[in-house]
Amino acid sequence: MSVRTSPTVRRRRLGSELRRLRELASLTCEQVGDRLGCSASKISRIETARVPARVLDVQALCELYGAGEEQRVVLVALARESKTQGWWQRFDSALPDWFTTYVGLEAEAASIRTYEIQLVPGLLQTEAYARALFETAVNAPEEVESAVEIRRSRQEILRGENPPRYWAVLSEAALQRMVGGSGIMRDQLWYLTEINELRNVTIQVIPAHTGAHPGMSAPFVILSFPDRADPEVTFVDYLTGALYLEKPEEVDQYNLAFNHLVAAAVSPVQSLDLIRATAKQFS
Repeated sequence: MSVRTSPTVRRRRLGSELRRLRELASLTCEQVGDRLGCSASKISRIETARVPARVLDVQALCELYGAGEEQRVVLVALARESKTQGWWQRFDSALPDWFTTYVGLEAEAASIRTYEIQLVPGLLQTEAYARALFETAVNAPEEVESAVEIRRSRQEILRGENPPRYWAVLSEAALQRMVGGSGIMRDQLWYLTEINELRNVTIQVIPAHTGAHPGMSAPFVILSFPDRADPEVTFVDYLTGALYLEKPEEVDQYNLAFNHLVAAAVSPVQSLDLIRATAKQFS
């Protein structure tokens, strides 16, 4: 069985480990920068995975921090792996920086749990539904087609080898909101019933009559990874950017919220019945 890998995840793990070594050495970013003849901001950007680290930089940092030989070999390997190209990087001009990071993390996730309020989640959208969405937000036709192609490429993860465990909880409003016309909505909802047949996909719906619940404020995604060295990330996007929450106490709050949302939703079987009934309304 092949293992999906992502340079984004490697870069994140490398930065986290370098930060841990720096803190063990009781050094600040400013002190490290002074000793290596670079800026403190460069050290910070490497640790937060905002820029890839050169192998020479990693070797110099390991020397300064007193890392053991075995650890140096591992970190240098991570530096090399973090420089490889992910499939999404050919779309750099079409992907905003804040979302490029998400696509890179998603590419290696072992588990993806998502909650949506108004829309069908991106990995579950039909091409026509996605195109209708992008046409409302993007002016140039070529930009719309690039965005649709990116979404279609991302969706391959659910049907590929060693796919992630995907669990989506949707508000009933996401099923009712008209996107692109009744025909597109009908096909989209029937597609949800089809993709839900995949063993790795679970879809649940929170009916409108449920009333107030913990997820009413904003949608979010929780990404978990196959290697325990890579901690969970919660992704919360907004109009012009996104938050990547990595502190354990923050992620724990979203894990708890997701569990509450699952409890508020009807069962997967009942959810399918609700989706089918809603699809028939668009006929």
